[in-house]
Amino acid sequence: MRSKDRIAYFYDGDVGSVYFGPNHPMKPHRLCMTHHLVLSYELHKKMEVYRPHKAYPVELAQFHSPDYVEFLHRITPDTQYLYPKELKKYSLGEDCPVFHDLFEFCQIYTGGTIDAARRLNSQLCDIAINWAGGLHHAKKCAASGFCYINDLVLGILELLKYHARVLYIDIDVHHGDGVEEAFYFTDRVMTVSFHKYGDSFFPGTGDVKEIGEREGKYYAINVPLKDGIDDSSFTRLFKTIIAKVVETYQPGAIVLQCGADSLAGDRLGCFNLSIDGHAECVRFVKKLNIPLLVTGGGGYTKENVARCWTVETGVLLDTDLPNEIPENDYIHYFAPDYSLKIPNSSMENYNSKSYISSIKMQVFESLRCIQHAPGVQMQEASST
Repeated sequence: MRSKDRIAYFYDGDVGSVYFGPNHPMKPHRLCMTHHLVLSYELHKKMEVYRPHKAYPVELAQFHSPDYVEFLHRITPDTQYLYPKELKKYSLGEDCPVFHDLFEFCQIYTGGTIDAARRLNSQLCDIAINWAGGLHHAKKCAASGFCYINDLVLGILELLKYHARVLYIDIDVHHGDGVEEAFYFTDRVMTVSFHKYGDSFFPGTGDVKEIGEREGKYYAINVPLKDGIDDSSFTRLFKTIIAKVVETYQPGAIVLQCGADSLAGDRLGCFNLSIDGHAECVRFVKKLNIPLLVTGGGGYTKENVARCWTVETGVLLDTDLPNEIPENDYIHYFAPDYSLKIPNSSMENYNSKSYISSIKMQVFESLRCIQHAPGVQMQEASST
C-alpha cells in the first residue's frame, strides 16, 4: 500500500468561459463551479495543481484525421455559413455547435488529459485529475454528442507508450462509444462501459453483445442498464465486474471517466444514483492502487455535477468533506440548503435481479474467453 497518493490536478479557468448556446444542455461553466467548490474545501492544498498546456494540432492528429482538426481550427461562428458541406461531413450543427473559442476549448480540455497521462507515465504522480476531460463520444473524423476532440483516446494513446495494457472504465449514463470504437480491434486497451441502453437512447450503441473484434475480441465490455438503477444495484455490479476485469486483464494504468449524468435528477439522465453511490465507484478504483487518470464527462444539472466531482476529488484525497458548502463565488447555485450531498429520488428501478444477473454472466463469459487465450495479457516482459 502506498503511504500517500500523489495527486496532480489540472485546471484552466478559460475552459469554463465558453458558451455552447442558450438552449444547449452542455454548460462548461460547471467546471468553474467545480473548481471553486474544490478551492472552498481547500482540497487544492493537498494536490499539485497545474494549468494544462493547450494541445497542439499535431497532438490532436495522433487520433483525429488532420483535415478534421484543421477544420475545427479554422471554423468560427461568423464563417460557418460558408461551409455547409464540411459542417455536415464533420457532424457540426445542433448537438455540436460552432461557438467562439471552440478550438481553444478543445485544446485546453485535451491538453489536461494528455498532461495527466504524461505525469503518470513519468511516475510524478499516482493519480491525475482532469474534470474538464472525458469527452468520450468524439470520433476520428467527426464530432458527436457535444464532444469534438476525444481527449480520452489521446490520453490512452499516451499511456500506451509506457504500459502494455490500459483499462478504460466509463460510468457516464451514455455509452462510451468513441473510446470503444477507437480500440475495438486491439487487446492493449480494454474498455468497460456502464450505461443506459435501449429505447433509442443516445448514442444507441453498447449492447452486451458488442465485445470487440479481431485482436480486440472480448476486450470491449458493455454493461447495458435500464432506467432507475440505484446505488446498491449499481455499485454491487460495478465492483463485481471491475474486480474480475482487473484480476483477468492486469492493466498497467486505468482511465476512469466519471460522467455525472448518471446521478439522480440529471437533465438528460435516467439513473437514480446518489453522489455517494457514484463516488463509491471512484473509491473502489482508487483502492486498486494502479496508476489512475480521472476525468469528467457528461452532467447537465450543473450544481450537482460540481458537488459530485468535488466529493470525488475528496475521495481521491482520502478526505471527508463537511456537508455544509463553504462560502465561494458560486454559493447561490447551491441554495436553498447549501448542502454537498444529494439524495436519490423515488423513481422505480427497472433493472430486475434476473436482468442484472444475466448481464453479469455474459460479461464473465467474455472474461473467461480471454483468460485462456494466448496474447499480451498472459505475461508481459517488464519494460525497463
